[in-house]
Order: sequence, then structure tokens, then C-alpha cells
Amino acid sequence: MKVIIHHKTVYNYDAMTRSSIQMLRMTPLSMQRQQVLNWTLTLPAFGSESYDGFGNFCTLVNLHSPHRQLQITAEGEVEINIAIKAISDDRLPLGLFLRKTALTECSEPMIEFAAPFFDGANGLNRRNRLIDFSQALLERVKYIPGITHVASSAQDAFSLGSGVCQDHTHLFLACARYFGIAARYVSGYLHSDSAEHSASHAWAEACLDGKWYIFDVSNLLFSPSQHVQIAVGLDYNDTAPIRGVRIGGGVEKMNYAVRIMNEQQQQRAKTDNRTC
Repeated sequence: MKVIIHHKTVYNYDAMTRSSIQMLRMTPLSMQRQQVLNWTLTLPAFGSESYDGFGNFCTLVNLHSPHRQLQITAEGEVEINIAIKAISDDRLPLGLFLRKTALTECSEPMIEFAAPFFDGANGLNRRNRLIDFSQALLERVKYIPGITHVASSAQDAFSLGSGVCQDHTHLFLACARYFGIAARYVSGYLHSDSAEHSASHAWAEACLDGKWYIFDVSNLLFSPSQHVQIAVGLDYNDTAPIRGVRIGGGVEKMNYAVRIMNEQQQQRAKTDNRTC
């Protein structure tokens, strides 16, 4: 399935920004389950390219001239191989993905909640148990936007009983790692017929018997047929699409617009535009 993505982010400042530096993780890589057909970043200044320690493609943008607005657009087409359910990836030692972070620490209530799903599970049975855990987790921590924020931890979301995809992913990672399962944070995009998914997305992957399996807790999806991967890491901080610092600028306001379509949806959109 071919997915067409357009992601525009605009930062407006209420005072002049003298300079800013932005690190972008907004470019997908071709891999076993996805092939990048074309991809473009439209930036306010030249971007230097590199790979981080997790193998994510990064673009560093230095803007040294005064500005009150910063606009970044990522767009392109990615072909998803819907037949591939899990991937091999041995670029990094599995032990790395057993490390806890400030965002993925387990509390005693979390351990008590998760234990029945992890104790004694192995092989394919372990994947089924993780699916059951994902379903129970979504029931325990409802998907409700606006309650948590980017700095919220797994413990915060569990205590609140609500969160978004970032929180569900951190909760899954915290529990999986506590019980000895290597798991990683994945950022990217989710194709859906629903306008609710017109945003960047996050999900977890767990390594079982040498293969990485997807666990999208927020949507209860366990096959990557609708997901475009951008970056992986230990938590959100390793995969954030845009992270930066600036001198000046005062109060910042961010707006974004994301469109994720397949070929049929794109064709319908073109037809609708012609008939308006």
C-alpha cells in the first residue's frame, strides 16, 4: 500500500528570535516493511544530515538571521509491505532496549497491574499475552487528549488513568522492560480513514524470538500494515520530530497540519477539488 504524507509545522514567536537550532527526525528510511519512494524536507535554511546512535536519519537546521516564524514541511510517499508482520533488526544490542528512562519507570501499582500478563509467558504465547496486556492497558488508561503533555511519564499517565499514544507507548515499554522484554519507542505516522489520526503517531515494538513486533496500544493494532516508521529510541525524547533551542523569541505558538492518505483517498481529494 502506498501512503502519501504531508506534515507542515509552523512556529510563531511574539518577539524577534535572534537565532535558533532545530534537530529534526522527520525522514523515514527504507527497510524490510517500507520503501521510501520519495521524500522532501522544505526548510528555512540549509540542513546538515546525519544519523544518530539509533540509526535515525537526522537533519540539523541552524537559522542565524532574525525571525518571528519558523516553518518546516516534510512530505513524500512510502510503500508499505503489508505482508510483513515483524522485522529483524540487530544493529544494536538488545540490552540497550531493556534500559529504563525517566519517562519509562515502573511504579508498584504498574507492576501489580502488568504481572499477570507477563508471568510465565514465552514464545508465541508471549506475543498473545502482550496483546492481552495492550487491551487491558487501554482500558485502564483511556485515550483522552489534553490531559498529559510531552514531559509526562508512564507513572503520570497511569496515575491519571488517561493519556495519548505517547503515554500508552511509555507504559508498555516500562512494563515490558521491567519483566525482561526488550522494547523500543517508535515514532511515525498511522494511515487511517479517520481524521482523528491526522497527526504524527507513536507505538511500541517488542523483540520476541529475534523479531520486532508492533504493539500500537492506542489503536489496538498489532500488524504494521498502516504504520510508517520514522525513528526509534528508548522513549519520546529520542524520537521527537522537532527539538530545538533559540535565543529570544518570547512566547512560542506552534501549529501543525498533517495529511496521510492512500492512493484512493488522494484521487478522491483531487476529484473533490476539481468539482468545487
